[in-house]
Amino acid sequence: MTISRLTALVCLVVLLSSCEPSRHNRIVIGSKNFTEQLVLGELFAQMIEQRAHLPVERRFYLAGTYICHQALLSGRIDLYPEYTGTALTAVLKEMPSKDRKQVYDEVKNEYAKRFDLTVGPTLGFDDTFAIEIRGEDARQLKLKTISQAAAYTPHWRAGFGYEFMERPDGYKGWIATYGLNFAGEPRIMDLGLLDRALKDKQVDLIAGNMTDGVIPMLDLAVLQDDKHYFPPYEAVPIIRDDALTQHPEVRNVLDELSGKISDDDMRQLNYAVDGQRRDVKEVVSGFIKAKGL
Repeated sequence: MTISRLTALVCLVVLLSSCEPSRHNRIVIGSKNFTEQLVLGELFAQMIEQRAHLPVERRFYLAGTYICHQALLSGRIDLYPEYTGTALTAVLKEMPSKDRKQVYDEVKNEYAKRFDLTVGPTLGFDDTFAIEIRGEDARQLKLKTISQAAAYTPHWRAGFGYEFMERPDGYKGWIATYGLNFAGEPRIMDLGLLDRALKDKQVDLIAGNMTDGVIPMLDLAVLQDDKHYFPPYEAVPIIRDDALTQHPEVRNVLDELSGKISDDDMRQLNYAVDGQRRDVKEVVSGFIKAKGL
């Protein structure tokens, strides 16, 4: 068992055994354990506090998709941000699709039917996987696509998050689609460490997120997914139906966020936290004011 998997299991046991279910007088918001999720969780929290006038409890950094999903099903959290492609493949175990509307509709319908969960409107950006190499390597080797990089990967070390290695839209299907081989077994690490590991030459290729704020700051290059392997990953809020029944005003708040965050907006928000080391609450508050929300 890898350290990351063991950590995830420990987090799940602690979460499910030590937390009380959400109460009628508050909303409990969770997030996964990387910057973008922290920003989105804080955005939901501030909007609900300001517009619905409800107390919010923040339970951020809950490891990955599986932990957040189980926390939602058990009632330990009421709401968290997710991505449509992740929900389709990692949670519903369905085959990836390239059609954004089809993916969203299937996730929305199946989450309602299987889990009594409501999938809110898309926030406006698509955080697809970003296959990244160092900018200096991309320029020297004149690489723009994953297919072009395939000739060099047998000499490269790769680094990925645990979920990317396990999920059906991740590593196995990706290397099969592109015919990739690496110098050794991929190094598995937390998502927040991947960019720095690439920059510091601990690895030579990673699977990050397209909206990572540090990509330009660290002079990293994103290789084009020229075979269109990855499905759409539109960001959406997912909330328990019971929570909406108790607090119907929350639905209106989430609807207000529909389409309000562009890819560039999300990149700048991530950079403000990761690159400029600004407090996430301050960053989110400024974004809300700038958008007139």
